[in-house]
Order: sequence, then C-alpha cells, then structure tokens
Amino acid sequence: MRCMGLKTLMIVGLCAIAGCALAVCCANSTGCGAQLVLPDNTLSAAEKDAGFRLLFDGKTLDGWGCTSDKPGWSAENGAIFCSGQRGGYLYTKERFGNFELKIDFMVAPHTNSGIFFRWADLKDPVQTGIEMQVLDSAGKALPDKHDCGAVYDVLAPSENAMKPAGQWNCVTINCRNQFIKITLNGRRIISLDLDKYTQPHKNIDGTRNKYDTAYKDVPREGHIGLQDHGGKCWYKNVKIRAL
Repeated sequence: MRCMGLKTLMIVGLCAIAGCALAVCCANSTGCGAQLVLPDNTLSAAEKDAGFRLLFDGKTLDGWGCTSDKPGWSAENGAIFCSGQRGGYLYTKERFGNFELKIDFMVAPHTNSGIFFRWADLKDPVQTGIEMQVLDSAGKALPDKHDCGAVYDVLAPSENAMKPAGQWNCVTINCRNQFIKITLNGRRIISLDLDKYTQPHKNIDGTRNKYDTAYKDVPREGHIGLQDHGGKCWYKNVKIRAL
C-alpha cells in the first residue's frame, strides 16, 4: 500500500461512493496509476470492441415502452427512476435471445422490484419471462428463491451479494441457450441450466414453483423488463451485447 499517495487515496474514497463508476488500479510494481472509468451511461473502448451497446442513454426513455399508462417511470439524474406508483413494467422494444446484460441498480428501503429477460408476451411477464429478483434483502444470512439475485421462485443465489438500500449494485446476466449465469457485485450467484427443469410447477430440488409450464420451455427470446412493485428504485448503465 506504500505506493498510494494522497491523490490515489482520495480516488479510492470516490470509488466507494460512486460504486461501479470509478476504479483504481496499480499499473506496475513500482508505482500506482489511478484510472477513472467512463461516466455513467457510456461505453468504454473495451466494451465497444466486445460488442456492447447502451439500452439507456441517461437522459430519455427512448427505446423503452411501458405496460401501463399510469405515471411511474422517468429518466432522472442519469438513471431510470421508478417512483413506486404501480406504473406497470418498463420494457425494451427490442427482443433479445442470447446476450450478456449489464445493469446497475439501487433500491430504497423495503423496495421489491425485478429485472425480467426473455420476456415474450407483454401481457404476461410472469409466465413468459424470467425474473431476477431485485429486493432490499441485504444482510440476510441464507438467501432464498425470493431474495435479491434469485431467479424468482426457481433458484436461490449461492450467497447474499446485495448491498444495503441506498447503495448501487452491479449485475451481469448472461444467457446462452439454456444456460443462465448471474454475477452480482463481482460474485457469481446463479448458474442455471433450464433444460434440467422438466416439469411444470417443480424445481430440480423438488420444491414447487408458480410456473404453469416446465421451466425448460420458457421462451428463449424476448424483452428486457423492469418491474414496478410499489417501491422506489433506480437503474443505470444498462448495456447489452449479443452472444
């Protein structure tokens, strides 16, 4: 740590405040170089080279639709804001099949929300899409199938990687054919093989789920969606690439 000067330590402190927006790296063994990662809602050169593109420009909801005419979703201060007015689901007008999706999210205390993907029928997100639960469940020792990071009602996260309410979280959702992998705040919490779920209303551990079709038969292509479940939450840095 002797290579860190005051300037670098100040940047480390900024990183702690800004979550995924900043990073510090030691360039070599003889000295440290501090690097600011790009501002929110922009792509790095590496992300561009990898084929990522933005689904949210930081200013408008262009490219998104909503399942309700009620107010509830807006673009504010560089984030997609859900006011908790039961304003329906926000969704991308585009559909995606095999992809890697990056999203930063933050919740208010007690908020319940969700990130939906491969959502096929806009009238039925629950039965025709897959939900990663977004929930203020930080600190829970043994997360279950309804806690943050879970594939809702199907598979619990392997550990609780959720940060407390009011802090930004970084999630990556990787879908390739039947395989779904979720990484939350740098920790792999979900590795799921859809093809192992062969019966309606039944998980591979024998527990019951609420889905009317076997999970192996959920659509393999659809919209990305964000759920308004009556609590305040924020989303930013929404980036996707095809796989």
